[in-house]
Amino acid sequence: MQNQTSGFEVKAEQRQSWQSIALVWAGSMICVPCLMIGGVLTSGGLSIPQIVASILIGYGIICAYMIFIGMQACDTGLPVSVMAEGALGKQGARYVISTILAIACIGWFGIQSATCGSAFAAMIATMTGQAAPSSALTIGCTIVWGVIMLVTACAGFKGLKWLNYIAVPLLVIVCIYGIAAAVIAHNGGEVIATYAPTVSAGMVFGISMVVASFALGGVISADYCRHAKSRGDVIKSSIIGVIPAGLFMLLTGALMSIITGLYDISGILANLGVPLLGLLALVLATWTTNVTNAYSGGLALSNLLGFDETKFKITTGIAGAIGTLLAAFGLLNAFQGFLSLMSGLIPPLAGVIIAHYWIVGRGKKENFRLGGKLSAAGLISFIAGAVIACITGGTFANFPALIAAVPFLDTPFFVGPVNGIIVALVLYVILAKIIPQKD
Repeated sequence: MQNQTSGFEVKAEQRQSWQSIALVWAGSMICVPCLMIGGVLTSGGLSIPQIVASILIGYGIICAYMIFIGMQACDTGLPVSVMAEGALGKQGARYVISTILAIACIGWFGIQSATCGSAFAAMIATMTGQAAPSSALTIGCTIVWGVIMLVTACAGFKGLKWLNYIAVPLLVIVCIYGIAAAVIAHNGGEVIATYAPTVSAGMVFGISMVVASFALGGVISADYCRHAKSRGDVIKSSIIGVIPAGLFMLLTGALMSIITGLYDISGILANLGVPLLGLLALVLATWTTNVTNAYSGGLALSNLLGFDETKFKITTGIAGAIGTLLAAFGLLNAFQGFLSLMSGLIPPLAGVIIAHYWIVGRGKKENFRLGGKLSAAGLISFIAGAVIACITGGTFANFPALIAAVPFLDTPFFVGPVNGIIVALVLYVILAKIIPQKD
């Protein structure tokens, strides 16, 4: 890497153990959306063996590109929004990639804050004998939890580490209690034993849902793996942090859905007469996941605005505040279709980053450099991969008017984000040889 610095490099004394990074990933996996995806897999008619296979293959795909991204981050000490500069040039990384990453992370922070706030308000209403929470209570709870999560994110990696040390074991215990209570209350053992769906959406459907659930997380893995001490630690933290927790949560959600028809553990526990435990589960699950959104959003916003990491807390505060306000005042209802588009656009970034560092640069730190105004090869490859990901992944199905005008924009094939990564990677390797990067 060239001698110039970006202001984002992680120093030797800032490196963390692989167990700390693995706990951050486990905390990200242990969340309500993962339970929901498990429920979606059962609604698609997948058998339990198909569900398990879909989870293992889906997270295996994510871990594969996550590890390559993470090892490069470990080598360079850079977050993904800056690391992208090697493949897309300074302007491409700053104005295109950082903008997309900032919008996606801010939006998902808002969605998670809204989920937590509305559930917290509903639980308070239940415990106080109200039929339903008032809009003022819901807004207030959303703002309060948005601020709490934001403060944790501003503490940086150490804040995430200590939050997960506390939250992850508690969440596992609560989930185990929830599934056991559901089995006892609903004769769940017999229901599971006799579960035999007649029509299945197939393994491709299952794998696609699993990959989509953590496609963004796999790309922003650089923001956390840059704290790893070695490439080996990246591999261990990624596999051990993602796959066991992901399998546990999605399978828990699937079994809950089979037994009760519900996938929200807080709702199940509330129905069993323990709403406080359900509230604890939901809040901790949302909290540990959401701080990663604000943290990565703040890093991307810093790069977009031309700041170094010394301004990280300011930009994280801005990112979280925007997300919280969007959540509190209901603007996210019109924003979620756009966030779906962001989820389709981001994974192909992994393709160009991996191609630039591991194929063109042969995986050597000395061959990686920052600088260069713009890389046409990188931008063309990224855009082509993003378009393919959106077309084959069903992203444009969220825009019915667009599909009505141009039907081929919704052409499902295999796993959209994976298709996008492969196209972007192969195209970059070809174009990098014939289109020089501008200095």
